[in-house]
This record gives sequence, structure tokens and C-alpha cells, in this order.
Amino acid sequence: MSDELAHAHATVEEWTFEWWSAEFAGVALYRLVERAEAWYGWALWRPGEPVVHVVVDGIRRRNDPMIAKADAFWAEFTCEHAFEQWTIGNETYAVELDAPRDALTGARGTAVPIASDLEWYATSPAVAMEGGYEQRGVLLGDVETVNGVVSIPEVASRRTHRWGDRLPPAFRTAGVAHLGPNVAFAFPHDVVIDLVLDPNGWATRP
Repeated sequence: MSDELAHAHATVEEWTFEWWSAEFAGVALYRLVERAEAWYGWALWRPGEPVVHVVVDGIRRRNDPMIAKADAFWAEFTCEHAFEQWTIGNETYAVELDAPRDALTGARGTAVPIASDLEWYATSPAVAMEGGYEQRGVLLGDVETVNGVVSIPEVASRRTHRWGDRLPPAFRTAGVAHLGPNVAFAFPHDVVIDLVLDPNGWATRP
């Protein structure tokens, strides 16, 4: 399981989970930075609804770096069985964004409490990518919102894990300009992750 979890000597390390269907799509990402802090991003898209968006940086790393805690925020990434099953959960306040790219300029919107419990299962072996590996699977689970529980049925998913002195991109680049569903995250040091959804999943906006 060693490759699945944190590498003590990596300068930076990141896990990403993405999922998509016509009715539900989202992203969860977790980055360990310089052995001292962590960044977290999470978003849920549904047609006709605001994007539910979470971004937290400056998280103090714990002895177990796969657990993230800050003021009014908890998240955990649990490897249940290496290269087979993960559980990803959170409990925090999110922001509802009618315009998802507002996340790049302060993520101002309606604050709402959420809690999620999502399960990821592999459907194919992990394959190498620059800096680490990626793996296809399925994701399902529940997201508790102020309006009730959103149950995500089994949907297509992809995850990545990369580490080293720097991080190559986790997401492919979209082939053309895209006006479809969008989620975005802004982190310190001008790190921006701006994603659009196509039939093959999430891709970086060109």
C-alpha cells in the first residue's frame, strides 16, 4: 500500500478523484505541500443547480496526513484496499456558485453545510502517468445538504496519485474551447485548476 499513501520525502504530492455522468459530476483533490501544509478542493455539479464548492488551503499537516482538519472543516481519504477501493469523506461548509468560475476570484456565494461519504472502486488496473499513476473506476455515495441527501449512483470515475519535486498536470487538456459544465479551484502561489466536463470526464480548460 506504500505507493497509495503519502511519501515522506516528496516535496509535493496530490490525490485527485473525478466522477461524471449526465446527472452528477464532481472532483475531490488533496495536495500535500512542502511537508508542512495541505490544500483541499471539492466540487459537485448537477444540471440546473449551483455548483457546490469547497476550497481550503493552509491546512496544518497531521501525523496521519490523509486526514485534514481546520476550523469548521474535516476531510479524510482512506485507502481501504490498495489499488481497489477508497473512501473519501468530508464535513464542512461549502459555497453555492451560480457561476463556477467565480471560484477563481474569491468564491463568493451562499454558504451551506455539507457532509459527503463517497466510495471509489477500481474497474481496471492502475497505469503509469508522469509523476505517478492513474486508475479508472466507479464512484457512488451520499452528499448531505441543507435540502436533503443527494445520492450519487454508480458513475464513471478516474483517480490520480502523483508525487515528487513538482507536479505535472493531473487532468488532460480539453481539445477545443468548451462551454459546458465547469468547476474551478484557486490556491496560493497562483495555482489554478480550471476544469470543463466532456463525455470523457473533466479536462483542463484550453
